[in-house]
Amino acid sequence: MTKKVRWGILSTANIGMAKVTPAIQKADNCEVAAIASRDLGKAREAADKLGIAKAYGSYEELFADPDIDAIYNPLPNHLHVPMTLAATRAGKHVLCEKPIAITAREAEELRQVPEGRLVMEAFMIRFHPQWQRAREIIRSGELGDVRAITATFSYFNNDAGNVRNQADIGGGGILDIGCYPVTTGRFLFESEPQRVVSLVEHDPVFGTDRLASAIMDFDQGRRLTFTCSTQLVPHQRVLVQGTRGKLEILIPYNAPADERTAITIDTGAPIDGSLARREILPACDQYTEQARAFAAAVLGETPLPYGVEDAIASMKVLDAIFRSEKSERWEAV
Repeated sequence: MTKKVRWGILSTANIGMAKVTPAIQKADNCEVAAIASRDLGKAREAADKLGIAKAYGSYEELFADPDIDAIYNPLPNHLHVPMTLAATRAGKHVLCEKPIAITAREAEELRQVPEGRLVMEAFMIRFHPQWQRAREIIRSGELGDVRAITATFSYFNNDAGNVRNQADIGGGGILDIGCYPVTTGRFLFESEPQRVVSLVEHDPVFGTDRLASAIMDFDQGRRLTFTCSTQLVPHQRVLVQGTRGKLEILIPYNAPADERTAITIDTGAPIDGSLARREILPACDQYTEQARAFAAAVLGETPLPYGVEDAIASMKVLDAIFRSEKSERWEAV
């Protein structure tokens, strides 16, 4: 039988209940064995709904369970680092929702994770076949020299009670979804940006950033430009442009788990893209693929693909975006 990693879910957060926990349950090397909430009633309700054997009324009880190997941490941003550290010190491995922290300095605290404990930031897109295929095409040289990537990610949410609209606990669009274009550039260029410049507008009531644009300079004539917003019509696209061709990922970030996805590749002739080649990728739950990859690393079958240093590097870019907003100039990463 396939060895399985026994998971504990930290909180009944919506993303965990609706997407990630059911996806973990589908992975052949994973078993969701427990869920915890600061409200035992909520934990039991969630456990019953998802068919989870154990429910705990505190995070500490979950960490103390000797039968749990790994923790999934979808708590609000300000609790990512302290709860991840607490879990690893209790002997658990941790898959932590993005962003891993609120600042790079806070993320650097994760270098204190005990030896042998694995921590990975949950950028699930890196495990989806459409992203793997896009990078494969870029590496092949079919697009020529890739010099420009444009990314857009937006949704509309003006609920004052939503954690994404609470500035004091890490709310705002840059941390919530701006981190995806940052990952886009780092994943597809396979390098780190050297400097960034940004323009940011804040909600007058919430104080959170609700519309942000940035340019990330990857050196050697390569750049990524992105716009993200928490108060625009829902939309997402990634366009990759090279000297001989262009590639577009049509649903880059929230690819549906039960539907095929598509990327298009064309040379720009004709300009309307009507003769573009369309590649169809099989249906895939990117959260399941992420859980399977993390579990394989926990079981010692494969190396951890992305660890603490990768997460810190991402946070350094986000820090530079915030610094540029204040300085109104380019900021080194």
